[in-house]
Amino acid sequence: MNFEVEFYETADGKTPVEDFLLGLDSKMRAKLVSLMEVLEDKGTSLREPYTKHLVDGIFELRCKLGNNLTRALFFFCIEGKIIITNCFIKKTQKTPLEEIRIAKSRREDYIRRKREENEKSATV
Repeated sequence: MNFEVEFYETADGKTPVEDFLLGLDSKMRAKLVSLMEVLEDKGTSLREPYTKHLVDGIFELRCKLGNNLTRALFFFCIEGKIIITNCFIKKTQKTPLEEIRIAKSRREDYIRRKREENEKSATV
């Protein structure tokens, strides 16, 4: 199966993941983007230490450069899409619950808006 990585986009067209990536130093950004390409290539078969299932269908892509840890949270969607919802610099042992909450909320928003798009196109 072919997978395609997409960044979550808000209803008003903002892409928080892209904004986060642009704020990283160039080496960390390059490493995280290359891991996203590996994720796109391997999809559901990519496992630890690169990805880890956190909870309720939310996964993390794990990037380490020296002592710096960056995480990208994502979920798998139909049609081979992988939606990256949010990223953060990891500073604690456990993934912060707030980051998981953001990922779940953005997944719900993404699915709801896709469903509404499909319903609109079906009635046209």
